[in-house]
Amino acid sequence: MKTKKQKIMEYITVFQEEKEGGYSVWVPELPGCASQGETFEEALSNIKEAIELYLEGADKIGKEETDYKKQFVVPVKVSYA
Repeated sequence: MKTKKQKIMEYITVFQEEKEGGYSVWVPELPGCASQGETFEEALSNIKEAIELYLEGADKIGKEETDYKKQFVVPVKVSYA
């Protein structure tokens, strides 16, 4: 019996605490891959599921995958009046 090898993928996720409560979360590297949750833990669980579903869909349409990370986070200070 052959077993399918699983890849371990790592993505940067951005969490935003919402004024109304809860968290929004998205994956900049995967356009449209976003979720939310009432707690951080729930949002984390939900985004993991969203990433898995996104990748399943990407495999079906033959999306080319890459390990090269093209994105990074840089804090920028600006002044305005």
